[in-house]
Parts: sequence; C-alpha cells; structure tokens
Amino acid sequence: MFSYLSSLILGFALLLLFSSFRVLKEYERGVVFWLGRFQLVKGPGLRVVIPLIQQMVRVELRTVVMDVPTQDVISRDNVSVKVNAVIYFRVIDPERAIIQVENFYDATSQLAQTTLRSVLGQHELDEMLSEREKLNADIQAILDEQTDAWGIKVANVEIKHVDLDESMVRAIAKQAEAERVRRAKVIHAEGEKQAAATLVEAAQMLSTQPQALQLRYLQTLTDIAGEKNSTILFPLPMDLIEPFLQRKR
Repeated sequence: MFSYLSSLILGFALLLLFSSFRVLKEYERGVVFWLGRFQLVKGPGLRVVIPLIQQMVRVELRTVVMDVPTQDVISRDNVSVKVNAVIYFRVIDPERAIIQVENFYDATSQLAQTTLRSVLGQHELDEMLSEREKLNADIQAILDEQTDAWGIKVANVEIKHVDLDESMVRAIAKQAEAERVRRAKVIHAEGEKQAAATLVEAAQMLSTQPQALQLRYLQTLTDIAGEKNSTILFPLPMDLIEPFLQRKR
C-alpha cells in the first residue's frame, strides 16, 4: 500500500514538473499571471511556469489577415450595396491585448464591421467606386486609433468588393450610356463650330482675293466633271462676263 501511494505521489510530482515547462516560439510571447495578478511578459525559448500558482497565456505577434464579413451599407445618396474588406493587424503589446479586452480578435472583427458601415455610409456610391484608396486610409486610421488601447496595430485595410443589385447595375449602365451620348454630341458640336470658324476664315481670305475665288470655281467644276454627270449646273461668276457686257454697251 505504501509503495503504491509513493508511486502515485511520484507520478503526480513528475506530471507537475513536466507541465511547468513551456516552449515559446520566436513569434510568440507569454503573458504570465501570479495568482491572478499580472506578473510579466516572457519571450521565446524554454520557460518555466509554476503549476497552480502561475498561469501563462500565449500571444502571437505575427500579422493577422482578417476577412470582414459582407456588410449591407446604405450610401449617402440612398443606394444599398454589399461591401466586404480585409484587415491586416498585429499585436504590439501582449499585456494590453490580454488584459484590456476579453478576446482581441473578435473585438477587432466587430469594430471593423461597424467602422466599415459607418465610414462608407457617409459617402456616395460614386466615391465608393472611385476613391477606394482614400476610404481604405480613413477606415485604417479610425481602427488603428480605437484599437491602440488594446495593444493592436492596424497596418492596412483593403475594400475588396462593392456589389450592387441588378436593377442598380442596369441604372448605372443607362447612365453611362447617356453620358457617352452626351459627350459624342458635345464633340460633334465642337467639330461643327470649328469647321464653321474655318469656313468663315476661308471666306474672308477669298473675298480679299477675287482671283483665288475664280480658281476655286474652276476647281469645283473639275471635281463635278469627274463625277460623270450628264448635266452640270455651274454658277458663272459675274466677274467673268462683266467685260463682255460692257463691250455691248
């Protein structure tokens, strides 16, 4: 009986001894508590934790890539869209990450979702589609400021998708088509305006040189003759027949 009890005690002591050893990797830190009170943060390597007296919580310092679930956002111009994003963050203060918040991963995720809806809801749809870099920077700055108390550094935020329903896609397509038609009409009108200005300038130059006007008439007659028409109606300049009329008088 005594030998069995001693073996049991020895086995329990060995179990406590082996359970007191912890190995922390290079990217890990151990937040140690002494009877429930914070004691210190241990670095990588072989660490000894006194069983039943000390407790150690592992914290990773590597950058975490977090997908923000798709959020329903109503833009400032009352357009409903679905937006998702990705966040890159890491723990820079293991003590605060464990003590100041219950679960820093879930807390950061929930904060990212509410911040995404809040920031994008202040902008119109065109801004969401064309100014993503600015929106990413705004969201990152807000998250980084609010998670600083938790010992977390938000390094980057990227909006991945801004999805619209089919009716809104059709409306945007019609708007884009109308914009293309408007631009085409403006370009055509500008071309007509420039052509008219050029014709006015040419007319002014020809009016100062009657001989040039007559040469233009002859060139036009040559062009018409090349068309092989059976009948040619060509205006005869009065300058050509005026000498003959004066002789008859």
